[in-house]
Amino acid sequence: MFWKRAASSWKVSVRTSPKILKFRRHTWAKRGRREIMEQPLYLSLVFHLHQPVGNFAWVFEKAYQRAYKPLLVALDRHPSIQVGFHISGCLWDWLRETHPDYLELIGILVERGQMEILTAGYYEPILPMISDADKIHQIKKHIQTIEAELGTTPRGSWLTERVWEPYLAKPLAEAGVRYTIVDDSHFRACGFEETELNGYYLTEEQGHRLALFPSFSRLRYLIPFQPVESVMEWLRQQSLRARAPGSPPLLTCMGDDGEKFGLWPQTDQLCWEEGYVERLFEAVESAREWLPTITPTRYMDQFRPLGLAYLPTASYQEMMDWALPAHLSRELDHHRHAELDPELEKFLRGGFWRHFLVKYPEANHMQKRVVEASRRIWHMTVSPQRVQALNHIWAAQCSCGYWHGVFGGVYLGHIRAANYAHLLAAEELLHGVSPPSPCEQDDAANDGSMELSATCPPFRLQVDLSRGGTIKEWDYLPGKCNLVNVMTRREEAYHDKLRQAAARGKVITPEMPEWKRVETIHADTVRAKEAGLEQLLFQDWYRRGAFIDHFLRDDATLHAFRENHYPEEGDFVNLPYLGTCRKKDALQCITLSRNGHVWVYGEFLPVRVVKEFLLRAGESALEVRYQIQNLATSTLSGRFGVETCSGFYGHARLHDGWYSSRDIMESQDVSHYLFASGGTPPNSGGASEASEPDLDRPYLAVPLPHRILTHVRLSHPATLWYFPLEPVVQSEAGYERAYQGAVFLHLWPIHLPPHGFWEVSFDIKILAE
Repeated sequence: MFWKRAASSWKVSVRTSPKILKFRRHTWAKRGRREIMEQPLYLSLVFHLHQPVGNFAWVFEKAYQRAYKPLLVALDRHPSIQVGFHISGCLWDWLRETHPDYLELIGILVERGQMEILTAGYYEPILPMISDADKIHQIKKHIQTIEAELGTTPRGSWLTERVWEPYLAKPLAEAGVRYTIVDDSHFRACGFEETELNGYYLTEEQGHRLALFPSFSRLRYLIPFQPVESVMEWLRQQSLRARAPGSPPLLTCMGDDGEKFGLWPQTDQLCWEEGYVERLFEAVESAREWLPTITPTRYMDQFRPLGLAYLPTASYQEMMDWALPAHLSRELDHHRHAELDPELEKFLRGGFWRHFLVKYPEANHMQKRVVEASRRIWHMTVSPQRVQALNHIWAAQCSCGYWHGVFGGVYLGHIRAANYAHLLAAEELLHGVSPPSPCEQDDAANDGSMELSATCPPFRLQVDLSRGGTIKEWDYLPGKCNLVNVMTRREEAYHDKLRQAAARGKVITPEMPEWKRVETIHADTVRAKEAGLEQLLFQDWYRRGAFIDHFLRDDATLHAFRENHYPEEGDFVNLPYLGTCRKKDALQCITLSRNGHVWVYGEFLPVRVVKEFLLRAGESALEVRYQIQNLATSTLSGRFGVETCSGFYGHARLHDGWYSSRDIMESQDVSHYLFASGGTPPNSGGASEASEPDLDRPYLAVPLPHRILTHVRLSHPATLWYFPLEPVVQSEAGYERAYQGAVFLHLWPIHLPPHGFWEVSFDIKILAE
């Protein structure tokens, strides 16, 4: 049997400290003292295991080897430790394919009554951001998978990122869920004291009842970063709490990420090489007389609830802090570190999860696209195509690409790319039975601004009319990818900590011995994966996209443009354009125009910009035509620039250089190449300036590993600026660059007399293997 060979084949280093041996001999109770408990303190541990859709295979495997596997083996060695276990559907699918023995061992632990399996939305969505139909059917898909493969029916549900809204009680109950787990902060936010949280409560929505278990954040912070003795002492203090006569036995519940037990930096050494988890399990087993473990369902079956609770919208404390605007998040962090009266501190709370969709418009755009596609798919006739489309749209709802904190993935291009890939796959199935409208104009983002979308296979364009007439989504349908899938560089609350630590010389980098020290995400130390990141904290004043129109002075430089320290002379970058879309036979044309102004030597000259996007059905080509008209009675001179971008789906940085096509297609080591046939290599460095001397020298932008080449030919020679788009972000391992792709600015000198015209065009072809 698999479980019999598990201990020998999956070896985990275990050492029992003298302190624990002494602790195990300690009786914890002597007759005549208060430690003698008529009722025990029940301990319910629930582990949540998840990897997002689209994450790299090596990350799945690393998490498995360092955290998931040793945790399950440790539980197998300690059959008296009862736990809850949740495995997201995306991770479950990977385990079934690559490590089926893991699921076999889980089945054995379930069969012997040691483990309870929890359900959730199959692809780990944030439930409030999807429709009720998607909520219910994602949960049912997960339940059906567990029933088919383990022979057990889950009664509890993990709540993704513990994002709770009161209405959720109804769809969760309708999906067959009896309970879920939320943080203790949810309860404290509406007046419950910590001493009132040793059990579970009932809530309801329109008569649909759901049990809520508070998860103690203090225990989450203690394990595994504080000594086992400290954990046991805290639990012992919990066990001494007074109970009202006739009330149920005390329960302490902790729901936490399985990745914390080996995948977080240095925790594999702490948890497994140094034997922390083994010592913890041994200590709990030794204390079983007063500290028995129990699963949430068993506790519910045996003991009544503590009462009724109606909780506000909430998540765990860190998530609510991250959801705030950067300046308010910094203020809140300051107050949390101030010496506040504990009676006042409990009233401090952060923001609201849905504000991430305000904070990051790229996430809002993607979420609204998914919601609309889901709505249309549910109107399809029941068929195998609809089932496939629903599974793709559910995968596109995977939460990690929609928020950002220490763990969130909105800055991870490959995670967003997976969301887009599944969205476009779902729409392909949808459009097979319900073709899209060639042109649509509406408020797709639900933010009061108008957008124009055009579908002309193999492309789909979405243009933001309210903000510069910019292409915010450019889908290459055969490749299931958004070619302009990038994130704008924004100020984040944690950037100040990096600046301050760098000024004091206190940034820890990998070559320092302190790098290997085990710390929680709440530690005050600042870690960075490379030195000098504080010099790259640039912020963009407009959202990045394609075909953004700039007017620059002659003295503007590439580096000033990259760092956003240049003066923009026009008012075209992020202000409204008028737009129309027309289709004639195989040709589809989007025409945009704006009458704006350009500053020239103290004069605010009226200028008209017209741009057209021309698509031809069946052709992987986009033609873009520009016309600039000087509406003033004086001369317009300066430089006109068109900004584009190219998204990437990996994590390597742009390597500047000019390469042959063979170099591009064969290399696997760099993320973005730029080259021009017959040209001269540009200057080296993080950003380069190059010149296109004539019409016959197009350039290629190549985001690997998708191997989709963007071939650009200009009607007039241009100066070409390009640089990597790399927001500096914080992760659990430290500060790092989050490579998004490359920004390109095509520049031309213009000198237009009164009422003069100037024109330029782009001929862009997508070349794919």
